[in-house]
Amino acid sequence: MSSFWRIVVWTAYVLALLLIGGLAYFSSVALREKKAAYQETESLKQLRKAADEGNADAQTRLGLLYYRGRGVPQDYAEALRWSRKAADQGDAVAQFNLGFMYSKGRRMPQDFVETARWYRKAADQGNADAQFNLGLMYHKGQGVPRDSVEAHMWLSLAASRASGDDVTKFTNERDLVAKKMTPRQIAEAQRRAAEWKPKSGEDKDGRPAK
Repeated sequence: MSSFWRIVVWTAYVLALLLIGGLAYFSSVALREKKAAYQETESLKQLRKAADEGNADAQTRLGLLYYRGRGVPQDYAEALRWSRKAADQGDAVAQFNLGFMYSKGRRMPQDFVETARWYRKAADQGNADAQFNLGLMYHKGQGVPRDSVEAHMWLSLAASRASGDDVTKFTNERDLVAKKMTPRQIAEAQRRAAEWKPKSGEDKDGRPAK
């Protein structure tokens, strides 16, 4: 075989190896993607099964998936339904999510009274985000009577339970409220915050959540 044909054959061989390697790579990627999709489907099935059986954490997660449209079609009605199931069992995260949904009013009437009510339930259990949002609502008189003392108290509690950048954010909001308060009002808010104790979650019939 001449040197020319040796070069041709060798080049063809190398190209074939590269092609096979490329096909193997793409096949591997497709296999991983298919496996990940299967695992996601199975996880969703298990999550729905747990939610159907009354698991509050699963109901909370499923409600959030429907709200965001992650793994399921975005459906605000389903998000509300599953979040309400969990919130009625005393799940603080679900109660916060439910309050948030009422505040946005997507595919449902915007209702700040309901927003405050569900934020309060979550805040009473020590949910910092709910305490912060409830504090803002008292400051603005949104869904609740305007009350600087209550606003300061809830914002102080939120700041004490926050982490990362939220500590500064929550503290700054509290300090803004304090600028329009008298020393006596601030002292009262601080007293309430010091005496506050978290409550356990309750289900819709008023029984302690399991």
